[in-house]
Amino acid sequence: MERGRAAWVALAGRMAGPVLGAFSAGRLSSELPHEGGEDRRAYAALEAVARLLLGLAPWFGLGAGLGEPERALRDGLLEQARGGLARALDPGASGELNFSRGRQPLVDAALLAAALLRAPRALLDPLPARTRAGLVEALRATRAIEPYWNNWLLFPAVVEVCLARLGQEWREAPVAAALRMHEEWYVGDGVYSDGPRLALDYYNSIMIHPLLLEVLDGIAPVTRRWEGHRAAFLERARRHAESLERLISPEGTYPPLGRSLAYRAGVFHHLGVMAWRRDLPPSLEPGAVRCALEAVLARQMGAPGTFDAGGWLTLGFSGHQAGLAEDYVCTGSAYFAAAALVPLGLAPGEPFWAAPDAEWTSRRLWAGREASRDRKLEATLPD
Repeated sequence: MERGRAAWVALAGRMAGPVLGAFSAGRLSSELPHEGGEDRRAYAALEAVARLLLGLAPWFGLGAGLGEPERALRDGLLEQARGGLARALDPGASGELNFSRGRQPLVDAALLAAALLRAPRALLDPLPARTRAGLVEALRATRAIEPYWNNWLLFPAVVEVCLARLGQEWREAPVAAALRMHEEWYVGDGVYSDGPRLALDYYNSIMIHPLLLEVLDGIAPVTRRWEGHRAAFLERARRHAESLERLISPEGTYPPLGRSLAYRAGVFHHLGVMAWRRDLPPSLEPGAVRCALEAVLARQMGAPGTFDAGGWLTLGFSGHQAGLAEDYVCTGSAYFAAAALVPLGLAPGEPFWAAPDAEWTSRRLWAGREASRDRKLEATLPD
């Protein structure tokens, strides 16, 4: 992988091309290769679409300021995404995207909803009335799915926030439960347990922090009830971004801890989100964060075997390692790697892209150079 924004754009096109090309033509379910348990086939298409769009939505929502050929590539992929959604969400559609069979659809309906909320003018508002009706029906269908008592509580909350954004009746209870329980599950220093017990994995970055912010942002125009919680949740989010940056080694590697490692660079979802929100803590230089994430993308997404001969993602951490994947992971799941590309939603002139290359924390320290001391975030409570 080369360096700079053009390399990120090329990677976005490489990941999205096969998925959105097949999706817009109504052939994703038949063309998407399958790795993983046979019972996961029913979920793979929605997983691939939702996870890919979760990462690319900020880029799709970016207005002016893109040069050629980036704008042409982005606009072409955006049209394919819109066409695929119009086809798949039509109330009379054949059901290529499964929103109701099994429990998994709750996860990816929420990730699709989060993607739409990240780029409403590009992805949500242009949908034809018939497609919007199909989307509402699909999101409501997930209400019958009972979430696990862990980070899954965030999924029905995001669904309800999206329904509110669509001008529909929405339920307050799932939003209240997600925020209340994550307040209870906060264990300190920017970290939440995943349910009642702490898990040593990357789910604080994969799901918890990004979706908490999505819920708080999305519900704010509807009700001020949780506005007093925002400062505490944001302070923790900034602290966790600091911790994630320090996990990236001088070589662009990071500890392969916990489950869902087949999401590859997507485990740095939250660091990218905080950069996109222009809300990195003062200790993190945007140029250094860019270089750190770029190093991870080069190591993981550039590893031989990451893409198959048809251009589809394989299962693995560094290359093709199908045995690494948990039984809930399939080829569609692997497209969570696109979550690392969220900073493409910043214009080329923003500091994240325009700042000179800079060394991230571990690169400085292991080279014997000065870097800021780490810190501990003291306990914070909502107002």
